[in-house]
Amino acid sequence: MTSLTGRCECGAVEYRVADEFDYSINCHCSNCRAHTGSAFKAFAGIAGSKLELTKGADRLLVWGDPDGKNHTRCGVCGSPLYSVVSDDGWLHVALGSLRDEPSIRPAKHIFVGSKAPWFEITDDLPQHEELR
Repeated sequence: MTSLTGRCECGAVEYRVADEFDYSINCHCSNCRAHTGSAFKAFAGIAGSKLELTKGADRLLVWGDPDGKNHTRCGVCGSPLYSVVSDDGWLHVALGSLRDEPSIRPAKHIFVGSKAPWFEITDDLPQHEELR
């Protein structure tokens, strides 16, 4: 198994994750745009048991249910790291927080019906108006 490292902008939080993502998506919904402060959120899905915090667990800022679905950021610099998206701990890892190159690439764009009007998608990936 190959491991990838990730961290926040300031380096207060670091993690290791298996390079075994099941899918990767670019989400253009208004919540993901607000979450990242950018045109879309590129993320990859993986079981939570495959991510290990290696530094700064006491520095996390968890928005949502700390024991359930939530968004997890660095509490120092605010960088998005991952989101817990299911009751069984499934994660969406923010690809921008990875320091190493994952073997997976985003396969599609979702929620393009609400994408930022100033952003133009220029790749050939499938585009879906909503979640699909």
